[in-house]
Amino acid sequence: MSFQDKVAIVSGGSRGIGRAIVQALAANGAKVAFTYVQNKALADEVAQNGILAYQADVTSFDQAKDLVKQVKEQFGRIDILVNNAGITRDKLILRMSEKDWDDVVDTNLKGAFNLSKPAVAAMVSQRSGTILNITSISGIVGMPGQVNYSSSKAGMIGFTKALAKEVAKANITVNALALGFVETDMTAALNEEYRKKALELIPLGRFGQAQNMADAALFLLSDKANYITGQVIQVDGGLAI
Repeated sequence: MSFQDKVAIVSGGSRGIGRAIVQALAANGAKVAFTYVQNKALADEVAQNGILAYQADVTSFDQAKDLVKQVKEQFGRIDILVNNAGITRDKLILRMSEKDWDDVVDTNLKGAFNLSKPAVAAMVSQRSGTILNITSISGIVGMPGQVNYSSSKAGMIGFTKALAKEVAKANITVNALALGFVETDMTAALNEEYRKKALELIPLGRFGQAQNMADAALFLLSDKANYITGQVIQVDGGLAI
């Protein structure tokens, strides 16, 4: 799949799934800019061979708007937006603080709004574009201890479907990937007993790799998927069947 001359923005691109998507897009010819919040060393590892790193907090509407403006001014257009930035603050609701709720919803859901609004404006003016939201099977089936995370990811699904209807006439597609357990920093922190129980729930019997997610993302972002919009594709090894 060629992304030659396409311009892409990926939020949260310094590690894990975001990093894999950034590198896959760049390897296939796209001009890629990604966001990170704090870890400049990790960002610098990714920002090679023309890939651009921007320190920006997607929870800030002004920072998100400024990022899109900078990328558009540099490259002249925005073809692809991947709303990947996300965090967890897992706790049972009785122990969950208001900050635990706000931090997760602000990053995962409000962050998608903050970047999508200015990106859509650019895409509408050029009458083309594609948006991919990285959500989770937690937003489909719900997970105990993740009331905040599940709510934010379910919100992204509704966001995907509504936005897809709004922008279809401008030749813009909007889809989502609902991911299961993926080998990232987040899952590496899980204790062995939890990992074992999780594996028992996955029909394929293994956690996904970041590259599996990047491969699915590339398809939905490519011209081969230009008649697909408003869809949520589960990439979870069968976990949420």
